[in-house]
Amino acid sequence: MKQKALILVFFAGLLLTACAATQTTNSQSNPVSPSSSVAMPEPTPEKVKTVRFSASGDNLIHGSIYLQAQRRTQDGSYNFAPLYAEIAPFFKGYDLNMINQETLVNDELSASTYPCFSTPGALGKAAYDAGFRLFAGANNHIYDKGSVGIDATLRYWDSMPEDALYFGLFPQGSEMEIPCYESNGINFACLAYTDHTNGIPRPSNAAAHVVLTSNEELMEQQIKKAKELADVVVVSVHWGVEDSTRVTEKQRELAQKMTNWGADLIIGTHPHVLQTAETFTSAEDGSTTLCAYSLGNFVSAQSKPLQMIGAVLTLTITQKGNDEAVLSDIQFYPTVTHYNKHYQDISVLLLRDYTEERALRHGVRTEYPEFNLNYIQNVVAEQIPPEYLAA
Repeated sequence: MKQKALILVFFAGLLLTACAATQTTNSQSNPVSPSSSVAMPEPTPEKVKTVRFSASGDNLIHGSIYLQAQRRTQDGSYNFAPLYAEIAPFFKGYDLNMINQETLVNDELSASTYPCFSTPGALGKAAYDAGFRLFAGANNHIYDKGSVGIDATLRYWDSMPEDALYFGLFPQGSEMEIPCYESNGINFACLAYTDHTNGIPRPSNAAAHVVLTSNEELMEQQIKKAKELADVVVVSVHWGVEDSTRVTEKQRELAQKMTNWGADLIIGTHPHVLQTAETFTSAEDGSTTLCAYSLGNFVSAQSKPLQMIGAVLTLTITQKGNDEAVLSDIQFYPTVTHYNKHYQDISVLLLRDYTEERALRHGVRTEYPEFNLNYIQNVVAEQIPPEYLAA
């Protein structure tokens, strides 16, 4: 028995030795260590989206403007290209350009001037060719031609290229259908309101209507809905006192309300002269909103020195992934509407391209000889905060 046990122990030892050798061999041929574990993939960087945005003031097309455009042709059509030729290259540096279209534009009604405007359709095409894509249409002249004017204007803008958005008119029952525009992956909600319509009541049979600033309940609903739909809420508001650089308390109060409701950028128009800009803080979430109270006239055939001076607001909108969009690099570029005597050769250009020699030839000097380059620069310095004034 003892001998048999010894034999069993001997064979058990051999077996253990063989198993140990096998483990050693396997360990050497397939080494495993903590440092050789499978590497995790690097996280994908969040995409940064950027839009360079601009906004311009009143595109106010008086008779002198469309008549000179007609004289440039031989067949009775209109050539508005020279109106924007000097400033158009500036807008090529921006991804999205907005303007307040102060007059009805269409191809159906006869052209007419103040007090009830109708502008040939060639004007809209020239503005589009100059780089504008967002056209705000809520203003005091929107009902100038009644329901016929509204219908013709809507048909005109519907005929324009798909990347042109005319906004501010709402068909009855569609007030909560917020106009939106996508640029470089950033979605903009575009709303427009007007303080009044020159005493002209809303046409009962018109295809669409504007929203007045007195209807704050609907404004609040629209802006809050826009905030849910878009990355940036842009509000064009036609308000203030004509020919006055003074901002009213009514403007400030409404700007604060729009900020609380969710507006990211407020573009003011209507006074036809420059007014200052101000930043508001939301009482709801602490976010800030830039309000430019009035960008003045972009172009017109008005007759007073202050009406010749406007500004283009520019800024950069940046969004990282799904984060909140950020507005930065805010600047105002002053502009001048120039014409010679008797409103000849009306055009718009940047102040930085305007010369004293040309200012002294401005037709407005017939009645206002104080108009010169220094006058313009002083007005700009008084109205545009220095931290926003572009060189």
